[in-house]
Amino acid sequence: MNDPIDIFARTIWGEARGEGNMGMVAVACVIMNRVKHGGWWGNDVLSVCQKPFQFSCWNENDPNREKLIAVDGTDTQFVEATAIAVRVSAGDYTDLTNGADSYYDRRMATPPIWAANLVPTASIGHHIFYQTV
Repeated sequence: MNDPIDIFARTIWGEARGEGNMGMVAVACVIMNRVKHGGWWGNDVLSVCQKPFQFSCWNENDPNREKLIAVDGTDTQFVEATAIAVRVSAGDYTDLTNGADSYYDRRMATPPIWAANLVPTASIGHHIFYQTV
């Protein structure tokens, strides 16, 4: 699994498949914002998406990881995630997150500590987006 578009699409699908088109585009925007910032997060789509513990869908202990690995073109949401990955990679998008590099699911019992003093840049679906740098 070294194809950047495939890894990008799997990350979008794994993180936001239940969030509709806008939610998936928003997660794609976060990934690209991290690529643009570079440094700690990584300098390309592969390194950003697969940086340990940044996108829970890739964590070894995530209960949906096997689904993430197995998903293919028969899944309509994965097809949509792949199309989003292609468009966002080409720069054919509007950043719905207003520059966010991080987000969390508002359904979490406790918001993450890193978000405590930050002002959200966007709220799309169940995700709240933040710019941390």
